[in-house]
Amino acid sequence: MQKIYVPPIKSQGIKTKLVEWIKEGVSNIKYDRWIEPFMGTGVVAFNIQPKNVVLCDNNLHLINFYNAVKSKKITAEKVHSFLTSEGKKLLQTEGKYYYEVRDRFNDSENPLDFLFLNRSCFNGMVRFNSKGKFNVPFCRKPNRFQPALVTKISNQIRNISQIIDYGNYSFICQDFSETIKNTNENDFIYCDPPYIGRHTDYYDSWSESNEFFLNKLLLEKGTFFVLSTWLKNEYRENPYIHSVWKNCFISTKQHFYHIGAKEENRNSVYEALLANFPLNTKVKTKNKLIEHFDLFHQKKIG
Repeated sequence: MQKIYVPPIKSQGIKTKLVEWIKEGVSNIKYDRWIEPFMGTGVVAFNIQPKNVVLCDNNLHLINFYNAVKSKKITAEKVHSFLTSEGKKLLQTEGKYYYEVRDRFNDSENPLDFLFLNRSCFNGMVRFNSKGKFNVPFCRKPNRFQPALVTKISNQIRNISQIIDYGNYSFICQDFSETIKNTNENDFIYCDPPYIGRHTDYYDSWSESNEFFLNKLLLEKGTFFVLSTWLKNEYRENPYIHSVWKNCFISTKQHFYHIGAKEENRNSVYEALLANFPLNTKVKTKNKLIEHFDLFHQKKIG
């Protein structure tokens, strides 16, 4: 198994442990550009490492951060120095300095402050209020930026910077609909929208109408696509699998999420990959529902 490169910006639902599965699923597809309408952490693209990549998100702060990495305004060395200095202030004030940085970021939108907040806020959430202000509280760990963690984050910056240098990466802030509309038949679309009915602490909310609209855009466009979503957990199933996405091919895999604002979101989940082509994956499980899907994983689930 290849080394998995973890991006410096954390986010709920990161696909770090699912990259190999996703990579296997799309391995038979040829394309000129890899397109993501919902960049999030970017972990899938950063690890599959296509030559031409367009990563989009409606979170301007996320896009600004990675454009700063691309342009070398943010480097591993700058991050190490910044987090070391700011971490000392955080510790000296027993965490109160976090809110000073949060206010500063909401005024200046400095990408380094965005990184600091993301790595010291509660559960690594990326959440903004109706006025566009970052409003996640502190994680209550004043000694957050110990030398080992600062080095780890700096190395993540270095690794991702090298990956960006190796390929042709574009980071664009725009709505997912614009991203999909601007694709062509030689592109490949990987969609990782907020999981409907599960997480509610993304940069923007995600509703049933969004889910239907995304499905309509993808199917009408006709470009090869894969979409990540959830199938079921121990409490309930995702009803949209059998309605909105009923005409798609499917592959499933069990995964455990350690982060989430709510305790019920921190449990084992059966993930689903949905596509408009037969996925190149094989999944074995004792769960009867999943066995049923696996038997039909080369067929549409409708």
